[in-house]
Amino acid sequence: MKVNSKIALLALTATLSGLAHAEDLPTFQLTMANGKVSPTRIEVPANKRIKISIKNSGTSAVEFESVQLRKEKVLAPGGESFVVIAPLDPGEYKFFDDFNQATGQGVIVAK
Repeated sequence: MKVNSKIALLALTATLSGLAHAEDLPTFQLTMANGKVSPTRIEVPANKRIKISIKNSGTSAVEFESVQLRKEKVLAPGGESFVVIAPLDPGEYKFFDDFNQATGQGVIVAK
């Protein structure tokens, strides 16, 4: 096997391993559409890694963003993705649609 093939195989294995690990995390759903987020409040367990599955059901692009969590994800209309969040101390962590900051806001509450 050539060196480039070995590197590609190792990269693919690492990616698949990371995806499989992300699938095992407690997962919470978030829908974003046309300047709105639903739900606006997501309660999660404190001190555990979590996964937020994000779906854009709107007709324009959205951007999940949280300055406190240092996360951002842009989704085209109809797009779906996720963010994995490191264990959170108990508290509230704001997030918003960066393209619709006035109306697209929510909070993740770690308990």
